[in-house]
Amino acid sequence: MNTGKIVVVDDEKIVTSAFKTLLKVEGFSDAHFFNDPEEAVEFLKNNTPDLVISDFLMPKMNGLEFLSEVKKMYPEVSKILLTGYADKENAIRAINEIGLYRYIEKPWNNDDLIINIRNGIERSYLLSELRKKIAELEEAKGELEKYSHNLEQIVDERTADLKQSNAKLEGIVNYCADGIVIVNEDGIIEQVNPACENLIGLVNSKIVMSSIDDFLFSKKTFISKELHKLEESELFLRDFQVKNPLSSSVVPVDISFARINPDDEFKRFVGVIRDVTEQKKSDKLRDDFIATLTHDLRTPLLAAIQTLTFFLNGALGEIDEKQKLLLSTMQKSNEDLLGLVNALLEVYKYDAEKLTLAKTNFNIYNLTEQVYNELKPLAEGKNIDFSIDCSDKTIVINADRSEIRRVICNLCGNAINYTQEGGRVVITIKNEGKDLIFSVSDNGCGIPQEDIPNMFQRFSQGTSKKRSTGTGLGLYLSRQIIESHGGKIWLESVLNKGSEFSFLLTDTVKEGVLV
Repeated sequence: MNTGKIVVVDDEKIVTSAFKTLLKVEGFSDAHFFNDPEEAVEFLKNNTPDLVISDFLMPKMNGLEFLSEVKKMYPEVSKILLTGYADKENAIRAINEIGLYRYIEKPWNNDDLIINIRNGIERSYLLSELRKKIAELEEAKGELEKYSHNLEQIVDERTADLKQSNAKLEGIVNYCADGIVIVNEDGIIEQVNPACENLIGLVNSKIVMSSIDDFLFSKKTFISKELHKLEESELFLRDFQVKNPLSSSVVPVDISFARINPDDEFKRFVGVIRDVTEQKKSDKLRDDFIATLTHDLRTPLLAAIQTLTFFLNGALGEIDEKQKLLLSTMQKSNEDLLGLVNALLEVYKYDAEKLTLAKTNFNIYNLTEQVYNELKPLAEGKNIDFSIDCSDKTIVINADRSEIRRVICNLCGNAINYTQEGGRVVITIKNEGKDLIFSVSDNGCGIPQEDIPNMFQRFSQGTSKKRSTGTGLGLYLSRQIIESHGGKIWLESVLNKGSEFSFLLTDTVKEGVLV
């Protein structure tokens, strides 16, 4: 049996070695492995694959860039992206940008991986076969014009081929485990498959001609509203729910939409609805485990830091300089680890929506000045011109003071860290009516345009040009804090000229209030 040509790309040899063993055991004889994505691109120029599997984080060329090159050469070939848990948002973005077939989180389950590989090869085969049938039909059209006397026979032959292709596609739709729905541009349902009927809990006749918003719900938006914005690209919607009217059960789902007829003025869309109940359970178990682990780490870390402080203060006897240096290093390492644990706990609280903001009225200039005084010695150590530009020092806002302070510390600390000696960092505070605009600008190294969309993602560490040694949680947490206040945070940067991080808090300035 032809198992298909598989190309696997991962910069870690241990991963490609594991794939080689697994695929050999499962009977895949035509598999090719690369640790350098550029070598894989050269191989693909002369070899047509049935499935391409790529890691996300690789030197020279990351997974998205590599799979984009694959799409240019073989747009219909199934593509699987291997990601870490933190790269899930990038993987979801890849579904829209490069038509990703699947993304698989590391570490993977071998059984699930093999199923996805077989299904991916089968998908490539079916798309290839469908494309061949379309080409054959085009050829038949020419033959009909050229050999009109043989029209009936040729039509019969081609019709049989088309019926066979339609039967295959119908089988895929009817037996697909995911719900499939076809809607028009107003969100009116025209057709559903059996899996979609099972999800909704109604038969086809009770679903068709109803609005899709009657069955799928989200706190953030309506599907019909999103479809009106959709043109040629695909649309991926998360955090939706299906309510079964028979059982009253609520099922969490992810939905992807694509336009069926891009050349037709009347828009129609096909949507794939996936039940993510088990995925949600898995994510919650993982997050709860991380939260419990990090919480339990804080107590021994605090105890270790306090013990080392006693030694350094001489409370337990005199120590010499070498001992003091060693103990100071240990204390700093423990404090860094405690900072990471605290950051992970904060991220978990925001992701799990378990943090309640404690909003109070406070003077934003006074808070900023406190942060400024704490960071000023760091700026002076690098001979950086560090200043605050605020024309109105009486601005009072209503927000969570400690959380906003965390954002200000992070933005200012990053600016000083990434600005060269002798540079400039300016904090700007201004209000427009009841809206507060806070900015931190520098004349540092700047950020490449292609890296800007990733800067506020979880575990994003620097750019493709320069990687930081931090946790990669600071900007992500800052975004969560500002968005939880109903605000917006953004970045403007020019390479080699500097960057400006800003956030906007709307309807938060308290006019006429003094603090």
